[in-house]
Amino acid sequence: MVLDYETLKLIWWVLVGVLLIGFAVTDGFDMGVGALLPFLGKNDEERRVIINTVGPHWDGNQVWFITAGGAIFAAWPAVYAAAFSGFYIAMLLVLFALFFRPVGFDYRSKVADPRWRSTWDWGLFVGGAVPALLFGVAFGNVILGVPFQFDEFLRSTYTGSFFGLLRPFALLSGVVSLSMLVMHGAVWLQLRAADPVESRARRAVQIAGSVLIVAFALAGAWIATGINGYHIVSMPSPDALPNPLAKTVEILPGGWMTNYHSYPWMVAAPAVAFIGAALTILLATARRPGFAFVTSALTMAGVILTAGFSMFPFIMPSNTMPNSSLTLWDAPSSLGTLKVMFWAAVIFVPIILAYTTWTYRAMWGKLTVEHIRSHDHEAY
Repeated sequence: MVLDYETLKLIWWVLVGVLLIGFAVTDGFDMGVGALLPFLGKNDEERRVIINTVGPHWDGNQVWFITAGGAIFAAWPAVYAAAFSGFYIAMLLVLFALFFRPVGFDYRSKVADPRWRSTWDWGLFVGGAVPALLFGVAFGNVILGVPFQFDEFLRSTYTGSFFGLLRPFALLSGVVSLSMLVMHGAVWLQLRAADPVESRARRAVQIAGSVLIVAFALAGAWIATGINGYHIVSMPSPDALPNPLAKTVEILPGGWMTNYHSYPWMVAAPAVAFIGAALTILLATARRPGFAFVTSALTMAGVILTAGFSMFPFIMPSNTMPNSSLTLWDAPSSLGTLKVMFWAAVIFVPIILAYTTWTYRAMWGKLTVEHIRSHDHEAY
């Protein structure tokens, strides 16, 4: 197979999107479960049921997060450098919140003291809710534009601050992300846990799904009417060597809606998000959690693709120097790097999917309080 530079740039835009969706679908539900833990479990045994629905899977799900980060580092090094420099404090908060997960899962039930266990329950809540919220805030800031620029030597300078990230639209994006993952986690609990946790999870799906629909609609209306988008006026050939400063970019009111006018089929992404969320609520209410999990996964794919389609081909726009904005054409690594990574993805992504599927099949089944009692020393 002969792959030219332009084609590989586009392929890696698609593959990074696939990895982000895979991360949201897998690691997303255990973050949602963590965010729900203190509220859906009314006593210690019910909380252990909740924890054990994700305990055998959360670390395997984390592979998607690590792979997505590694892919961005290798495929789009300029994006990785600019984003991790600009969002440094936010990324550290995510990292510190994630620290609660391995320690909480492994040590929470080792000591019978109620105060010890309650502390780790809230630690697992932080490990689920904080990353879910901050991921959305980060995406919201990318849509608004990030205050960074390149000099003539392509050295990146970030001029913002952590509190500057907490803009109203970015916070609304955080609500979209948090409600989306909480809905997904609640569907997972309805699928894997027995009553009374199952019934409470069904109600949580209804609440989180409704919040998601409203927040996503508000975000869409805000983007269409109150947020400027970016448009490339001129640029080198798509197969040219990457140089972010070689293009000309202008900022337009409602510019993020341009792709939907040019390519009407892209409207399918937000449509899938809205319809998927509504179906998830209906299916969860009808006690069909298996189908609800599928529609919840489609909802997340729709939300992520909506952001990607709106911004295409931009990956990280600059609001201080628009010409420094990073796109899929001028942010990638070299041709050789993209080729090696492509074949690595072709080989290893199916392997990851295969062993992930096997682990879920091997550990499937409803979890009950009676199961926790009979496996007290084995369960989390």
